[in-house]
Amino acid sequence: MIQHFPVLAVMLLFLGAFCVEIFGSKNEGIRNTITMLAATIALVLIYALIKPVMIDGEIISYWMGNWAPVSGYAIGIGYEIDALSLFFALLVVTTFWLSGVYSLSYMANDHHLGHYYTLYLMLSGSVLGLVMTGDVFNMFVMVEIMTFASVALTAFRNENEGTLEAGFKYLVIGSMGSSFTLTGIALIYGQCHTLNMAQISAQLSCGGLTPTTVMALALIVAGFGVKSYIVPFHTPAADAYMVAPTSISMIFSGMVNKAGVYGMIRVLYIIFRVMDQSNVQMLIVLFGAVTMFIGVTMALTQHEFKRLLAFHSISQIGYVITAIGLGSALGLTSGLFHAMNHTLFKGLLFLTAGAVLYATGTTNLDKLGGLSKRMPKTTICFLIGAFSISGLPPFNGFVSKWLVYQATYTKAVESGNFVYAIVTVVALVVSVMTLASFIKVTQAVFFGQLPAELKKTKEVPAAMLVPMYIMSALCVLCGIFYPIVNKYLLYPATNAALNVTNYIDKMMGDGYAAGLGVSNIEVAPAAFSFWNPIVWLILFVVIFIAAFIVITGSKSSRGQLLQPGVKYDPKYATFFSGEEELFSQVGGSDLFWGFKTDWKGYYRVLEGLHSGIVTDYAVFTVIATAIITLCMFIFMR
Repeated sequence: MIQHFPVLAVMLLFLGAFCVEIFGSKNEGIRNTITMLAATIALVLIYALIKPVMIDGEIISYWMGNWAPVSGYAIGIGYEIDALSLFFALLVVTTFWLSGVYSLSYMANDHHLGHYYTLYLMLSGSVLGLVMTGDVFNMFVMVEIMTFASVALTAFRNENEGTLEAGFKYLVIGSMGSSFTLTGIALIYGQCHTLNMAQISAQLSCGGLTPTTVMALALIVAGFGVKSYIVPFHTPAADAYMVAPTSISMIFSGMVNKAGVYGMIRVLYIIFRVMDQSNVQMLIVLFGAVTMFIGVTMALTQHEFKRLLAFHSISQIGYVITAIGLGSALGLTSGLFHAMNHTLFKGLLFLTAGAVLYATGTTNLDKLGGLSKRMPKTTICFLIGAFSISGLPPFNGFVSKWLVYQATYTKAVESGNFVYAIVTVVALVVSVMTLASFIKVTQAVFFGQLPAELKKTKEVPAAMLVPMYIMSALCVLCGIFYPIVNKYLLYPATNAALNVTNYIDKMMGDGYAAGLGVSNIEVAPAAFSFWNPIVWLILFVVIFIAAFIVITGSKSSRGQLLQPGVKYDPKYATFFSGEEELFSQVGGSDLFWGFKTDWKGYYRVLEGLHSGIVTDYAVFTVIATAIITLCMFIFMR
């Protein structure tokens, strides 16, 4: 019976979307009941798989229509749930369930909520189906449903400024990613004459890669890179996260981009099995390092709460991509854990931003302040999320970031490649800049002086607070009880990604992998080594230098005052005197203005690249895909 649970969970979400549109479009009670019933049943069905898959080590397979392989070829659509699939499926159902509960109050005053919940359930079903399918074309179908549901939800509040533009950008770039993925799948099918992931993996393992399959790999990696929002595929993300309802921004940041991460892991580690090649590792790691750095530097300049969180989401995905690109058990474990933690703390931060928007009507950092006096519960939840994303102990972000540092440092030592040492330093510096950015948000939104127009601000309803409480608790518990998380979630998922024979045999029959010469890799659980004196010394020195540069390196910190007759760029200006006596607030435009002035050349380049013109973004996407393809052909063995 349990083998039916994954398919039932996906089908119930899609069925719920259909029923909401038919029966609940005009009745709030019916609509909310159908939505939460479908989300809750899916949650229970997926959680019921923890014992058999994560603890007992089973792999669950299901052939749609009972179309099992015939004469050694898989011709039907198969669902296959190993520990890696279930790890991401657990994140999916948890994120969507919490978003659904939050939406009950947050979206209550919006119009056309029948359409909203229909799209919400379609998005839920597509992401869940993507991470559990064993068929590459079915994966593409789920990617398409996910993309178009995301576009519609981005533009849902289409009366607001920028929503249609953001939806259009998402549609264009997202469709390009889908097209790359489909083309890669077509090339695989032409080479292997099957769409089943297990059989493709077996054939490629024994037959090696041809120019056709190398091209397919490059296109699919680029396609999932678009879905992950790694640089330079990140351009639609900030606009989409900004204008979408916050309950959806939480899903975009918490799970939709993780679907892209899952796709990259599945393709690189299991289908093509190329992560033992040093050049492929370097390519993925460099994309991750660039993503984390550009994301955090863009976040530092933002004046909008949600847009700032959007760029931090891009930056944190950089950590995940960097870690999984290392090609080691420790790297993959740290990447999976940070992906999980990012879902928790970034989802929590978006929910707190939504609470601020719900209570005050704005997320402009220059118009906020002192909300801790009026919204103390939201403030506490925000601080937990901020401490977590900044990598402070004992929160979950500290542990996963420390694992990333360990993984990159270990890779540098074992490979003798200094580039990995530089990546370790970049990861540490990005953590410092992340903390600096959230100091800015904390001061601008929750502390300081409360504006007169916000004196009557009230705490948000309980239905919005409960998901924030749950995610706050998980941010703390996952940091404190990392060994338990590692034993029951991370180690099984890492083991599933690095060992493919069981995955192949479950779908194609016992002995199929061995018959083609496919072998496994021994995997040891990744240990969290806290007391490493060398790493501690490196960490201390790098953080000290980074903090010194950020705090004392800017013109504002060197005591340079405005001089008569000297023109200053107003974008980097701050208040020196003459502030209103009743409201002297350090807003989003003021903090770190000197740092931004010193880096204005860098920011001018980024400003020029982020033109807002979708044609430019499409060109970036094509160029990046061409670079990935060229590197694969040059360096692939």
